[in-house]
Amino acid sequence: MIASVGFSAYQNAGNELEPFVELCFPVRGKCLPADHNYALFAACVHIIPEIRQQTAISILTIPGFADKQGKILLTEQSCLRIRVPIPQISLIYKLAGKSIRLGIHEIQIGIPEIFTLKPAKTLRSRIVVIKGYSEPEPFLNAVKRQLDDLEISGQISIPINKKGELSRKTLKIKRYTIVGFTTEISELSDDDSLKLQQWGIGGKRHLGCGYFLPFKGGRNV
Repeated sequence: MIASVGFSAYQNAGNELEPFVELCFPVRGKCLPADHNYALFAACVHIIPEIRQQTAISILTIPGFADKQGKILLTEQSCLRIRVPIPQISLIYKLAGKSIRLGIHEIQIGIPEIFTLKPAKTLRSRIVVIKGYSEPEPFLNAVKRQLDDLEISGQISIPINKKGELSRKTLKIKRYTIVGFTTEISELSDDDSLKLQQWGIGGKRHLGCGYFLPFKGGRNV
């Protein structure tokens, strides 16, 4: 069995579909490093130390426009999305109204909207990381085993990027670089779609990995 934060939490929940929600915090600022996964997690932990122990919490990196120079430019639609079990809403809500610094960049976090998760037949994660699997075929086989462990049935694929290559992604954590892949799961039932959004697959869930979003018409929703 492949170890992962999401699957471990799912086991501890007794294989029940525990209610999750997504908190969407508006973000105000100018720009951020394009690779800000670890810096964002560290900033959240500085405000809420308990996040380290909450394995069911997933934090998505903040979207923006890439400037092709290692930064993203924030827009009015930029937001911080965090998925949590319903009992942990009050814990994550402590981020509301806070200013956080990611390196030399400071951003202001607003008051979140709270959304229930909605099923979608196709889900996509920008990056899924499974330790020891950095080549496409073994990676896909590892994803299949994790889906089987979660009793999820779906069609697994790695999308093609603009260069016509399989979408391989990297994640930097201090001095280390971790390899993963954009991962799409299609032909999902409603129950399996919700389960995958709640628990995800792979590791580094606090760093935005394995965070699946509904996917329609060439874009995440």
